[in-house]
Amino acid sequence: MVDYEKPTIRPDIGTFFGFDHVTFWVGNAQQSASFYCSRLGFEYLGFQGLETGERQFASHCVKNGEIKFVFVSPYNPDGHDEFKAHHNRHGDGVKDVAFTVDDSAGIFKKAVERGATAVMEPKVMKDDDGEVIVSSVRTYGDTTHTFVQRTDYKGIFLPGFKAHHLQEPIN
Repeated sequence: MVDYEKPTIRPDIGTFFGFDHVTFWVGNAQQSASFYCSRLGFEYLGFQGLETGERQFASHCVKNGEIKFVFVSPYNPDGHDEFKAHHNRHGDGVKDVAFTVDDSAGIFKKAVERGATAVMEPKVMKDDDGEVIVSSVRTYGDTTHTFVQRTDYKGIFLPGFKAHHLQEPIN
């Protein structure tokens, strides 16, 4: 039996607004995105890859209502030991669960103070549509949690992503 009491006092820092997106590490990002769009009713949202200047990973973001999934695969899996080990152990699967927050740096600091392992210190990502602050922690196993702070960001997903060139004709 779990002995747990819901806290009655809100922390001084950080508000979680909800899930931002889920990132899957997969063998073929474009094929995975295509499957979710053609069979599960998702729509193409954005992509990041060679066409956008990203030379390490192909990323395809799809959405269904407010739900966003990002499928990521490296162009050369042998050059990415963490991806290769994760994929060998789990196959295609969830790597990261991201949350929309109001203070990425503060929540990151508090999570690390409470025992989470730091993965990525707070980092500002920018493009012509604005800026986003992201940070990540590892809480259990191989899964990470990313805190996404979107302060006046007007882009389609995250900096570096462009509107997806594909559309699902059946939808």
